[in-house]
Amino acid sequence: MANYTAADIKALREKTGAGMLDVKKALDEADGDQEKALEIIRVKGLKGVAKREGRTVGEGLVAAEVVSTDSGETGVLVEVNAETDFVVKNEQFIAFSEKVLAAAVSSGAEDVEALLSAPTEGGTVKDLLDNTAATLGEKIVINRIERVSGEKVATYLHRTAKDLPPSVGVLVATDAAGASVGRDVAMHVAAYSPNFLSRDEVPADVVANEERIAEETARNENKPEQALPKIVQGRVNGFYKENVLVDQPFAKEPKKTVGAVVSEAGGTITGFVRIRVGS
Repeated sequence: MANYTAADIKALREKTGAGMLDVKKALDEADGDQEKALEIIRVKGLKGVAKREGRTVGEGLVAAEVVSTDSGETGVLVEVNAETDFVVKNEQFIAFSEKVLAAAVSSGAEDVEALLSAPTEGGTVKDLLDNTAATLGEKIVINRIERVSGEKVATYLHRTAKDLPPSVGVLVATDAAGASVGRDVAMHVAAYSPNFLSRDEVPADVVANEERIAEETARNENKPEQALPKIVQGRVNGFYKENVLVDQPFAKEPKKTVGAVVSEAGGTITGFVRIRVGS
């Protein structure tokens, strides 16, 4: 019988994220040698990459970094996914995600394809991804990368479970004056998930559709014909309050809009992005 203990099994599981049976088999094959067992798991993992392609990667984390540029600051968000929360909270998965973020920042990659080709640790991010997936025994995916630039960029990462890494990430770009409320706005975005920064960003066909729905609803409610324009406008304004960041009631002061709070600080929001794992 191979010479290893329950503690050895636990240590190797925590290091690789592999299942109990796979760890035991590897330790048996390696006669209890942790390093050999780790190599066995990695080799078998590489062989199993194709089999994992169709699996669902519903868990993950969001990582963020803000760096100085010649014109101000740039924030970068990346979403990295795995199959189970067991792997997501594994130290090796978290370390891999940090390396992905560092490569995203240094390479200037604008999309996932470019990021996978970016250099890291003597190879590419894709090479690192394949090796990490092999070791952890799960399908791993870099799902999204987002960038926002401005005079100042605030970031906020939110954990939806205490024992897991952040699963919601937000970047908010402002002018210099708006930086004083930037983080509060980022926290607001995390909670209220607006779709647009301002009314000007809402596509005309989206507004037209909301007007159509509002009018049809009002007619079905037998509202007076002469009142329809006012009713439609009121309901479209309600749509703006739900979906447009500067029109939303501010989380910390609901009697004021986000736009009003930023204006009172003398600032302007110039952009934002929000990532929630799996959405």
